[in-house]
Amino acid sequence: MGHELRMERELSLDFLRVCEAAAIAAARTMGQGDRKYSDHVAVEAMREVMDTVPMRGRIVIGEGERDEAPMLYIGEEIGTGFKSAEDGETYPEVDIAVDPLEGTNLCALGGNNAIAVLAAAERNGLLNAPDIYMDKIVVGPSSRGVIDIDAPVRDNLKNIARRLGRDIEDLTVIALERPRHNKLIADVREAGARIRLISDGDLSAGISAAVAGTNIHALMGIGGAPEGVITAAAMRCLNGEIQARLVFDPDRLGVDRDKIPPRDEVLARLHSMGINDPNKVYDTDDLAPGKKIIFAATGVTDGALLRGVRFFGAGKRTHSLVMTTESKHIRFVDTVHVEGGPDQVIRF
Repeated sequence: MGHELRMERELSLDFLRVCEAAAIAAARTMGQGDRKYSDHVAVEAMREVMDTVPMRGRIVIGEGERDEAPMLYIGEEIGTGFKSAEDGETYPEVDIAVDPLEGTNLCALGGNNAIAVLAAAERNGLLNAPDIYMDKIVVGPSSRGVIDIDAPVRDNLKNIARRLGRDIEDLTVIALERPRHNKLIADVREAGARIRLISDGDLSAGISAAVAGTNIHALMGIGGAPEGVITAAAMRCLNGEIQARLVFDPDRLGVDRDKIPPRDEVLARLHSMGINDPNKVYDTDDLAPGKKIIFAATGVTDGALLRGVRFFGAGKRTHSLVMTTESKHIRFVDTVHVEGGPDQVIRF
């Protein structure tokens, strides 16, 4: 019971600190045009704070394999439970999926909707997804149970519209603007729905699709598999739904075969991760099966859900979202980080 309480009540605030630190570090590089540097400082800041969290954490989705990622690599152990545990002291075992800077190009170019984000669950509570592509459809609570990733776009839009009590023409679908989505875009337009095309950031877009009032009613299309798992964690907290399938066919992706690993290599990698059916359709519970899930995100630049980091003379201000499955609390946290002496004037 103690672990459950710590997982739910204490760690959610710790993970808030982790996301805030990454967002602040990344926001200082906003508009400088160096996406790799923006991501690097976000990773460093997230890693540093993560190691102060009272847990025995394990990265299951991160910056990549150990050989290519010096920090927050898949399998990395983090938290004070590994560094400074005293005899007899116990810490919760936590699996963590991180994206220290979702929307690296958005941050580098000063665009909207860049966020720092993580999802956490008890051990084995998040799918250890490979860093390949994933076809996804994401909807909010009202449309849960009526979508089918294998159905024609028009049929899915009809079902979403019926559940929302509106016409297809009143729906807005969000998708990444990529050549691989030309048919998807044409199908949405032919069905009569509106479509919003984005350059990057399908994770934050998926969350927007599950929140009433954003005027986004579904996310469709192919993005990253790691982002799909983190989106699923958010859906568990928001009562939304995601359906997804891994994609590694270069023809579907619209890329040259030498731009992605050979099929045999991908299948071997999937098998080593326990994924034996590469064509499996994953639902929300498959991607994020944990009973105790925490989702945290902090805005780096302004977006549909979160404001970006503000810097001022006496410190900085962050805007974050923290959600949990157990308490069903969805908290928007507006934090002023005060710097300077006791005479510093703070303006809200």
